[in-house]
Amino acid sequence: MVVIAIINGSAREAWLVAPLGEAAAHQVSTLSAIVLFGGYIGWVMPRLRPASLRQAAGIGGLWLVMTLAFEFLFGHFVAGHTWAALLANYDLSAGRLWPLIPLWVALAPPLVHRLRAPYSGSSSKLV
Repeated sequence: MVVIAIINGSAREAWLVAPLGEAAAHQVSTLSAIVLFGGYIGWVMPRLRPASLRQAAGIGGLWLVMTLAFEFLFGHFVAGHTWAALLANYDLSAGRLWPLIPLWVALAPPLVHRLRAPYSGSSSKLV
């Protein structure tokens, strides 16, 4: 997913910021990232083969933690962004849609698992 995020961010900077402006480019980029991540998650989940909805949710939880850790640690210590600037990406009232990304990363694995293994016994149970 990191590769997808880097390509998506590079495309935003190269093709969207100039014609749309920074705020709209981030919004479009967030939506395209959700679509791209959805495709990737739909492809990778059958290969990971979680045995239950709980395991799929655990994968989503792990991906959520990894996404947030990367966002904040890389963003602060490598890219040099301030903590305030990083937190500003989570301000929905300012039109920032970034919080949808970690939410999607967390919810997509159990959703994909549920859609691919409809309730038919233990493979979809939460326990």
